[in-house]
Amino acid sequence: MTDLAFDEMHGFTGQEPRPSYRAIADWLHRTDHADLASQQQAAETIFRKLGITFAVYGDEDAEERIIPFDIVPRVLAAKEWGRLEEGLIQRVTAINAFLTDIYGKREILKAGILPPELILANPQFRLAMTTIRPPHDVWAHICGIDMVRTGPDEFFVLEDNARTPSGVSYMLENREAMQRLFPDLVADHRVRSVESYPDMLLAMMRSVAPKGSGDDPCCAILTPGQFNSAFYEHSFLADRIGVELVEGNDLQVVDRKLFMRTTEGMKRIDVLYRRVDDDFLDPLMFRPDSILGVPGLMDAYAAGNITIVNAPGTGIADDKAIYSYMPEIVRFYTGKDAILPNVHTYRCREADDLGYVLDHLSELVVKLVDGSGGYGMLVGPRSTKAEIEAFRAQIIATPQRYIAQPTLALSTCPTLVEEGIAPRHVDLRPFVLTGSKGTKIVPGGLTRVALQQGSLVVNSSQGGGTKDTWVLADDEPTVPTTPHGKEA
Repeated sequence: MTDLAFDEMHGFTGQEPRPSYRAIADWLHRTDHADLASQQQAAETIFRKLGITFAVYGDEDAEERIIPFDIVPRVLAAKEWGRLEEGLIQRVTAINAFLTDIYGKREILKAGILPPELILANPQFRLAMTTIRPPHDVWAHICGIDMVRTGPDEFFVLEDNARTPSGVSYMLENREAMQRLFPDLVADHRVRSVESYPDMLLAMMRSVAPKGSGDDPCCAILTPGQFNSAFYEHSFLADRIGVELVEGNDLQVVDRKLFMRTTEGMKRIDVLYRRVDDDFLDPLMFRPDSILGVPGLMDAYAAGNITIVNAPGTGIADDKAIYSYMPEIVRFYTGKDAILPNVHTYRCREADDLGYVLDHLSELVVKLVDGSGGYGMLVGPRSTKAEIEAFRAQIIATPQRYIAQPTLALSTCPTLVEEGIAPRHVDLRPFVLTGSKGTKIVPGGLTRVALQQGSLVVNSSQGGGTKDTWVLADDEPTVPTTPHGKEA
């Protein structure tokens, strides 16, 4: 990969703005830095009033933080999004087929596409799910697919999130902030809406209700509680889609059916969108010390009386070693090559790859196969010799726990910093919904931005921020001839 990063506004040349960014470039040229900074502060005030926060596990102060928000939007042309949408639907279709297969006939193992131990010895493989079929045969109802860009037409999938993907609340709140602060700018660009996501989410949940639930299935969201790092999002989504937000102690299984306590008595739940990891869902099936889940939940699930969104066992699709086989997985289940390629990945569990990784640690990004949030990783080019050697020892001790990838020159987007407008590296997490009536995606997603100069780590827990992601109805917006209003 080249060390020269592709800038999404100016391309590789750094000269004239690309067509989709011409109106944004004009807006930035016409607007004083002080005015932009003032609007940035206004956005932070909005977020603070709304309580849009996250927590970082392991912080000594344990203080909830407002996620940094950048007011310069990330823009995708209609044609660019069309290709991404097609590729995302293909990938998520393959993920659902893969999950159905590995918990069923395991045809992909019989074909020798994946080594059996990668599935059967995987900590995320749930043996209980080999005897349970999710209602409507949908496993990964909600997927967040992390993507990076390295050129005008070069998009790569960085990782899959098929267990409990987070961040959609920031996508929605970012758009609301931009519409409030820059209504004319949004309108001039003919930005496609993301506001339908809550309605799409509820429609998907209702579509996968167990048979016999009737025309008005009861849906709820299960949260670990207010001390969870994503609790804001749990409460946000429950409020937006109009369902109850429940904790484990609000629920009870009776006669293999799930009920929640209400002021009017016990009410049956048909669809449970869980934001609790598998291990904590049911102490009778998984961790016996869990107080976050519901005793008997998996029995109700096995009886076909409840739909769990996402299904237990989907976390195996998040494994980065399995990710390395996704091109083969897509081809096996769809009969076509993947529209969206993977980043080239070295599997440290394989001797040749391990040798290469150990010889090139200073050039690679090394990750735990079950890691997330930017933790448990080494960014070789930005690590000290001591850090590299310490990581080397960890890899040698348990090579099967690691994969490695080239250090990509991630694309940059214009970002407001103290010095003015500067390029910062970004990634993109679109959210893909799959129900009994098919797969749908709102046009956009969560753009995460590495706010520190030169940093490639975009995670909020590691100092990253977010941007609004604009998918244009047309490939090239018209540059307005009049100034935009500052605030609605």
